[in-house]
Amino acid sequence: MKASRFQVIPVMVIPVILGGLGAIVWNDTFHPLLFVLTFIGSIAAHLFSNMINDLWDFRNGIDTAEKETASTIATNSGFLANGTIPERTFSLLTWSLFALALICGLILSVTSGWLVLVFGGLGALIAYFYVAPPIKFGYRGKGYSEIAILLSFGILPTLGSYYVQTMTIDYRPILLSLPVGLLTTLILFNHHFLHWQADRTAGKRTLVVVWGEKRALVFSKFLFVLSYAALIYCVIDGVFPYYTLLALLTAVPFYRVYSNLKAENPSHAYLPLMGASLKATKNGGIIMMLALVVQAIIQAF
Repeated sequence: MKASRFQVIPVMVIPVILGGLGAIVWNDTFHPLLFVLTFIGSIAAHLFSNMINDLWDFRNGIDTAEKETASTIATNSGFLANGTIPERTFSLLTWSLFALALICGLILSVTSGWLVLVFGGLGALIAYFYVAPPIKFGYRGKGYSEIAILLSFGILPTLGSYYVQTMTIDYRPILLSLPVGLLTTLILFNHHFLHWQADRTAGKRTLVVVWGEKRALVFSKFLFVLSYAALIYCVIDGVFPYYTLLALLTAVPFYRVYSNLKAENPSHAYLPLMGASLKATKNGGIIMMLALVVQAIIQAF
C-alpha cells in the first residue's frame, strides 16, 4: 500500500462514483456488479500509474537527483530510491496491478461494449508513457502532463463509469468530471513545486521548470479559479443540483494558503498548498457525490 501510495486513491474513486451516480440520476440505471468491477479496475489502474511513475522516475535518475538536492521534498514512495524493494520485485508488483485492471476491463468490454477497452487503453497509454521512453511527455513541459491528468483522473473514469452502466455516451458525465478533474490536475501541478529544482537538474521539464516558480504559481491560481468556475457552470447547466454549490466552501481554506505564499518560496512552503489541494479535492468531491445521492433520493420519491 505504501509502495503504490494508496492514500491518494480518492482522486480516482471520486470520479468513478460520480459517473455511476450520474447514471442513476439521469438514466435511472445502476448495475452493482458492473460498478464493483469498474471500481476495482480503476483503482488497480491508478495504483499501476503511481508505481510505473516511480519505476521510470527511478530509472531516469529523478529519485537520485531529489536525494542530492537539499531544498527538494521527494514525492515518490522512496521504496526504490532507498532500496526497500528490489527493482525487479517492484516491477512485478506494478505489472500485476496492470493485469488486474486489464482483467476487469476485458470483462466489462464483454458486458458493456468495446468502448470500455478504448477508455481503459487510453488511460493505460497515458499512465505508461507519462514517464516511460521514448515519449516521456510528462518531462516535456508543454502542458501535456496537465491534460493527461485531467483525462486520467477526470474525464475518462467518469465517462467510462457512466458508459459501463448505460452503454451510451453523453456530454453530461464529461461536464460532471471537470470540477474534480481540474482539482486533481491542480494537485499534480502543485506537487511539482516541492522538487522542481531536482527536476531541472535531472532534465525533467515540468511547467514549473519551464516557466519558473513565479509564473507557475500564477497558473496554479488560475487552475484554482477554473476548478470552482467549472462547478458553478455545472450547476447552471443542471448537471449538478444547486445545493452542490456548498462545495464552494472548500475554496476558502485553499485561498488562504495561496494568500500566504510569496512570488518565490522555499520548497517546504508548498507543503500546505499540497495539503489544501488534497483536502479541497476530497471534501469537494464528497459534497458533489452526496448532492447526486440526495438528488437520486428526491427523484425516487
